[in-house]
Parts: sequence; structure tokens; C-alpha cells
Amino acid sequence: MVTIEPVMRIPRPVAIAAVLLALLPLMLAAPALAGSGWLYGLGRATGIAGMTCFLLAAILSVRIPGVDPWLGGLTTVWRLHHLLGAAAFLLLMAHPLLLALSAAALSPRAVGMMLWPPLDDYAVWAGWVALAAMMVFLAPSFGFFGPPRYQRWKRLHLLSGLALVLGVAHTLTLGRAITGAGGALLWGGLGVLAVAVFVYRAVLSNWIGPYRYRVANVSPLARGVVELTLSPESTPLHHRAGQFAYLRHFDPEVRPGFNEEHPYTLSSSPREDNVRIGIKALGDSSAAAARLHPGALVTLDGPYGRFFPPEAGDKAPQLWVGGGIGITPFVSRARDLGIRKPDCDVVLVYCANRPERGYYGQELQDIAASVPGFDVHIHYFNERELLDLDYLREVCRDLERRTVFVCGPAPMTGHVIRLMDRAGVPRHRIHTEVFDLL
Repeated sequence: MVTIEPVMRIPRPVAIAAVLLALLPLMLAAPALAGSGWLYGLGRATGIAGMTCFLLAAILSVRIPGVDPWLGGLTTVWRLHHLLGAAAFLLLMAHPLLLALSAAALSPRAVGMMLWPPLDDYAVWAGWVALAAMMVFLAPSFGFFGPPRYQRWKRLHLLSGLALVLGVAHTLTLGRAITGAGGALLWGGLGVLAVAVFVYRAVLSNWIGPYRYRVANVSPLARGVVELTLSPESTPLHHRAGQFAYLRHFDPEVRPGFNEEHPYTLSSSPREDNVRIGIKALGDSSAAAARLHPGALVTLDGPYGRFFPPEAGDKAPQLWVGGGIGITPFVSRARDLGIRKPDCDVVLVYCANRPERGYYGQELQDIAASVPGFDVHIHYFNERELLDLDYLREVCRDLERRTVFVCGPAPMTGHVIRLMDRAGVPRHRIHTEVFDLL
């Protein structure tokens, strides 16, 4: 399971910093742009802004454990990465078209030269090839050809390295808007950093950072759902409840997912020696988890995310609503409560279609029986139909004053958010996670 929030709140300082960084090259180029025709100047401005967004999006893909919580969690970083990538795509698509339109005032030949320059004009052709590569690797993210497959999307994203190098070469070679040492320093610095991030993510991160574990046990929970128990080979991964990690398996007898990176929420308590991960068969790779053999090598990269922020302490009034495999961050937190036995004020509503799909239900109820102030209620859709506000008020009479955490399939998450809106819970007190990465 991995997460991206529909109630997405990019921290204000992060958003302001991103906007200022995106606007900095335009501000530096403003004097040169002011002296050109408005259409030509707009064409150059879209190129500058688009390239800046592209470089910033690439830099944000660095994914270093421990850094993302300062930026609101990795899901927030990816959201900002996606927004910058979309902005870069649209701006860089407009860049040559606006320049061609500005050339139309001169002659049709000038338009042709702008769109199809001489073959020895390497700087301009570098820009065209970079744009073409960008169109190819971004197409799946926009769903142009249907829902993208995760591993294919990852392989296509390797073209971003080519687009980065050629885009920076195009910008540095022409240098028409930000001239002199300032332009070289700005584009060169951002370009080197972006390419370094790409090399780290595509190559070096496979050897630097991942924690080595061995499969200790594979426990079936329900049809298509298992929980892996992993034992550390050396240094263990330390995580907080609700975080996730990227798992790779190296079981030679299980080919689906072999040496492929997939993100899953950690279901173990941070105080356990082993790591546990609940996995639902949502594709070939996740289904293969049930066939991993004890002793097989796996690696974990992480932890990432901040589903439960630091201020969500034990005594802070909270309502948790989990469904499907989205129950796993709550299982992690509940197992931690079960070990520590603190006084708390937490109500958990566990949504499942029917009893056999409430695979963590009995364990959660056992934990609730031993932890003061932790209440668990299981809602079966087949018995009670859709979750409604009357039921939530029945099991949690003061839900309006609580901080609400929701994790589950997107339709369930959206439904609960609408219920919270009707109940008058402010949006800043609703924390959500759904299964979406691209």
C-alpha cells in the first residue's frame, strides 16, 4: 500500500519556497524579456518557467528517508513533484509554439526555421529531443493510454535523465534570457543537482541505503491477503506508526516482482524487533508476496510518510476509519498501543465487506480490551450497508472535536470525508491516505 492524500495540504513554507524558486529565473530574465516583443517574450518566459519547474520536479524525486517529514511527508512531496511536472510539460509545450507564432509576423519561412531548424543547430535540436522524451515519459502519468502499469511507468521515467541533460544543454547553450555568469550558475547549478538526483535514484540508491531483511514468515490473513514477517540481517529499519517503505524481493523461485521496488505500509509496531507488512494482491507483484519462501532476501528502503503527525499523541482525541488493506497504518499504531498500554482517547472504525474480510478484527479487539481509552468497532457493509453519520455518531458521540484519520480505497475515503464535512469537522483536522502513487 502507498499513499497520496486527496485532502492534500502542502505546508505553506514549502509551497512558498517552491513558488519563489520557480519564479526566480523569470525575475532574473525580466530585463531582457521586457525589451522584446510581447509574443516572443512570452515564448521565452514559458521556456524559462517550464525548465525551472522541470528541474525542481526532478530535484524533489530524491527520496531520502528522514527528510520528507519536514516537507509534509513523502506523499506531499510527490504531490508537489506531480504539480511541477505537469506545469513543466504544459509550459514547455507552449514554448516553441509561442516562438513560432511570434515569427509569423516576419514570414512563413521564419516560422519553418523556428519549428524545423537546420540540422547543425544542435542547441535547438537538443530542446526538441528533450521535449519529445518528456512527452513519452509523462504520457502514462496523465493516463493518455489508459491506467499505467507501475513498472512500465518507472522504466519510461528513465527517459527523464535524457530530457534533463538535453534540456540543460539547450538552456545553457542558448542563454538568451539570463546571460553571463548568473545564467550559467543558475542553470548549471540546478541542472547538476537534478542530474545528480536522477543518478542517485536510478542507480546508486539500489546499493546505498536499503536495509537487508530475510523473510521469517508468510501468514495468510484472507483470500489474497498475507502478512510478511521480516527479520533484519544487520542494522534494522526504525519507523513510526503509519509509515511505509519500498520493498524488493530476491527470491529466485518467485519471478513476479523479483528485484522490483514496491511501496507498502508497515503494519508492525515500531517497538518490534521484526518488521511486518500487510499486503493485498492488487497485481502480479503483490500477489507474489504469498509465494515468498522463508529465508528469502528482501530489502527495505525507508521509512517514509507522516500519516500520524507528532501532535497526534496518545491522549489527543482521535477517530480512525480504515478499510481493506488501508487498515495497516492503524494496525501498526494499535500494536504499539498494545505494547505500551498508555491512557488514550482513540476510536477505531474498521470497515469490511463481511467478517472474513475483517482479517485484523480479532487482534484489534483484543488490543482494545487491554488499552484504556482505545475502542474498536467493526462495520460490515453486507450487514449495515454504507457507513453513515448516524453510525459514526453512535460509536463516537463527540466526533466533531476529534482529529480524523482515514485510510482505505479511494471511494471509501471520499465518502468518509463527505461525512466529516457534514458533521462539521474542519478540513485541517482530517488526515487521509489512499492507494495511489502515480
